[in-house]
Amino acid sequence: MKKKKDLSASLEDYIEAILHIVNEKHVARSKEIASRLDVSRASVTEALRALARKGLINYAPYEAITMTTKGRKVAKDVIFRHNTLKQFFIEVLAIDRPTAEEAACRIEHAAPPEVIARMISFTQFMQCCPRGGEDLIKGFASFCAEGRTRISCEECLSGCLEQAKGHDDVKI
Repeated sequence: MKKKKDLSASLEDYIEAILHIVNEKHVARSKEIASRLDVSRASVTEALRALARKGLINYAPYEAITMTTKGRKVAKDVIFRHNTLKQFFIEVLAIDRPTAEEAACRIEHAAPPEVIARMISFTQFMQCCPRGGEDLIKGFASFCAEGRTRISCEECLSGCLEQAKGHDDVKI
């Protein structure tokens, strides 16, 4: 994963919004950005100037806004971090979508790339580990919802042992 660019959380929100709009309409306009982020047009203008100074967008007053190659790369990284966090919150921590979305929006700006990479690795491990896998993830979701496990620890362990019998390379 690439090193995080030195953009403020606010500018990351702008570059993310601009990419979404550009992907939908090929260009973005300041009023669309203001509407999407629920901010004033004056705030958008200041952000656009800052992003243009950093070489992330092509901007001139009263003109359509396009993204530079560098800007597209930065925006895709912000979106990747957002989606990774949201997916982790939903699939692993069993958090509802609206809460996961809000949390991802807040944390995406602060989480170091190493943390995001480790979350991805953890999710991949949990999905393939015979001692964990999807059953463990679903069991945790059930535990969060009901305050107790779906099955007893003994049943869970015996199921793991049964599953492991078919895999010579698995050590329990």
